[in-house]
Amino acid sequence: MAEHHFHLKADWPGGRNSEGYIEAGNLQTKISIPPEMDGPGIGTNPDEMLLGAAATCYLITLAAMIERAELPLVEMSLESEGIVDVTKGIFTYKEIIHKPSVVLKSNAIEKEHNLLKKLVEKAEKGCMISRAIQGNVEIELQPDLR
Repeated sequence: MAEHHFHLKADWPGGRNSEGYIEAGNLQTKISIPPEMDGPGIGTNPDEMLLGAAATCYLITLAAMIERAELPLVEMSLESEGIVDVTKGIFTYKEIIHKPSVVLKSNAIEKEHNLLKKLVEKAEKGCMISRAIQGNVEIELQPDLR
């Protein structure tokens, strides 16, 4: 069994509306509470980082699956949206919506397009971040496949 260890260091100088700093490998950024939650909006925040983790994991997983399947990829991109529900003062990360856009070469056959549809779904289930938040955050796919 292989294990990969990732480390993060954080500095936070004060109260709720302070500005902190995190460092984890190539990720080095200021952090604070977002303005949507009445914070200063400096740097990034946990909501964006969870969305970023889910989105990049999904995109990289999908890219690897497309490559292994040797599909004739032209381009791929992703837009993702995170929805946080606030009920009675309790913040809950409710849903992440992934909107992958995948374009295959014009000579792609129907079998390749059908396989792409399956891989778009399978990548979400295969992504380790999706599995980590499963049962807590709903994940929806709205693919644009051409």
